Amino acid sequence: MEIGIPELQSPPSGWRRKHLLGLEELSAEEITIILDTAEVFRRLMNEGRRRIPLLENKTCVNLFFENSTRTRTSFALAARRLGADMIDFSAATSSLSKGETVVDTAKNLQAMGVEAVIVRHQTPGTPHLLAQHLACSVINAGDGPHEHPTQGLLDILTIRQRFGRIEGLTVALIGDIAHSRTARSDIWGLKKLGAHLIVCGPSTLVSPRWAELGVEYCYDLDEILPRVDVLNLLRIQFERQLTRPFPSVREYAHLYGMNRERLARAKPGILVLAPGPINRGVEVSPDVADGPHSAILTQVTNGVAIRMAVLWLLISGSRQVGS
Repeated sequence: MEIGIPELQSPPSGWRRKHLLGLEELSAEEITIILDTAEVFRRLMNEGRRRIPLLENKTCVNLFFENSTRTRTSFALAARRLGADMIDFSAATSSLSKGETVVDTAKNLQAMGVEAVIVRHQTPGTPHLLAQHLACSVINAGDGPHEHPTQGLLDILTIRQRFGRIEGLTVALIGDIAHSRTARSDIWGLKKLGAHLIVCGPSTLVSPRWAELGVEYCYDLDEILPRVDVLNLLRIQFERQLTRPFPSVREYAHLYGMNRERLARAKPGILVLAPGPINRGVEVSPDVADGPHSAILTQVTNGVAIRMAVLWLLISGSRQVGS
């Protein structure tokens, strides 16, 4: 649809994707295209454009098998701001309870005229499986501990907005690296754009094998803090853990929680991120979460712009790629 915005007349020539399954498979150019497109949508929203009807008469479905607030809601907002219809799927009241498979459920939804399926599932690889069976676009909204590409993209966008670049920055991911899909997407995306990555947390949650991917690892937050430009504070995902990885939450907060005292020892311009939901007093103290170094709510705002960019690029770009 013609809306008088040159950057949004058609997807860039370097974009040939039909699905977004993870940042591991994207090139630096493709990541940059998504970021640049999201910046256009962010600018338009800041100018008061609440509706940009690029996807009128298109339909998307949120196929979520795990709880979600930010991701599910922002995908719904993104679709509606682009003029598309959004269906919210509920696994608990679906035919899955009667024995229908996830693939058959998705095929039935596609048969109703759906252009994009946004899937979150506890099993790694579920979006990849659906992409093999569906003709419409598939977007990974989190598959177990594997990847969460749009979260990684909005993190990267937030960092780029603050520093004007990614290359040369040192970014530390703190906490539950073992179970974090956000950590994996951040690592793939940020490394491709030239950042140096550090993973830090208890030894039960941070494996030395990250070094094989060119990622620095450590177990002492205070040791790395003076040289870090960005801190991303990851939630401890007790729901994915079979055993408690540390003696107590209080001990974790003492060793790895970002508080006023640690902030005073960090770089003056350090950026504090958290993918949410945040546990105040555990990963981050309230004064840091709400302070000037924090961009936690900016991440949420950027999430809508990123998801608008992804939906538009995939659905519009699929016409170029074909089925």
